[in-house]
Order: sequence, then structure tokens, then C-alpha cells
Amino acid sequence: MLVTLFVVGCTGKKKDPKAEALQYKYFNLQQVGWKSKTVAHFFNDINYRATEVPIQYYILKAHDGQDLERVDSIYKSMQNERIVEIEFQHIDEKDLLQVEFTKQSYEEAVKYISFQIAKDFGVVTSSGDTVGCAGVTFERNFKVAPFKRLLLHFGNVPPEDTIQLIYQDYLFGNGTLKFNFQDQPIEL
Repeated sequence: MLVTLFVVGCTGKKKDPKAEALQYKYFNLQQVGWKSKTVAHFFNDINYRATEVPIQYYILKAHDGQDLERVDSIYKSMQNERIVEIEFQHIDEKDLLQVEFTKQSYEEAVKYISFQIAKDFGVVTSSGDTVGCAGVTFERNFKVAPFKRLLLHFGNVPPEDTIQLIYQDYLFGNGTLKFNFQDQPIEL
């Protein structure tokens, strides 16, 4: 009986060591919370929080994390891309797109944050390059959450470089803010 269990157990399908290693790396990335350190600034009752999010997180979400070799292949083709999540929140959780904060109508503020704010962001890489924001996604929450969140997209950033996010705050008029991400990008 014991011999039969041993034979059946040993004749099972062998796992691909490359796939197992990749699965282990993604599992570890998930355990550390996917995000690098958040950098925050507080100015004129507004908390500005910026977080660099590994692009692998979004690739896995888009592909349900099932085919890890495909996800890894997509990552290799996009490894020069960076995504930074930035949130704006008032200390008293007031809606920051109101005229009292933006000096423009609510409708104009929504248009600005949705379509024009990309020009206000850039990154400086540790190798000295300046890269403009390639695009912004404004996550509308329709006043359910007390913050406004943007996803900033940057291209042509070497994967081994750290970045500093530069924000020229024309929306709220608080000048230039710099967010230093000193953590090395997550390497897979």
C-alpha cells in the first residue's frame, strides 16, 4: 500500500521551474503591497500623496494573473514605463474641485484635472533625464471618497533608475512640489 502511494505521487506532472520562480516573485511582490514608499507633502490644508506603482501590478490585473509567462513577456516590452499614483485631499475632507480651492468653476476644474493637468507633471531620473507626463487618468469617485486620485503615465524611464516627480501646482496654486522616490524599482 505504501509503495503504491509513492509510485502514484512520483508520477505526477512536473512543474516548470521557470514558471514556479516567476510565480514566487509575483507572490512576494503581492505580499509587500505592490507599492513603493509613499511620499507626502502638506501645504495650505491639502495633503499631496504620490506613490510609484509597479507596472506589473496593472499587467497582472489586466490579465487575471493566470499566464505568468505572458505577463512577464508584456512587462519586458513595457519595462521603461512608470506609473505614479497621486492623491490630493483636504484636511477637512472638503471637495478640492470647489471654486474656493481652484479659483475656477467646478466644471472647469473637472475638465482641467481630466484633460490638461498632464502638462503640470514630469519626472527627473537618477541618470539626469527629464521626462514629461505621457498621460493622466483621473479616477472619478463622484464625492464618495474624500480625495482626488490621478494615475500618471511616464515612458522612456530606464528600469534601473529612481525618479523624482515634479509637480507644478497650477490647479490649487501651491507652486512646485517635488516627490523623491529613492527606492529602487521592483525588479522581477
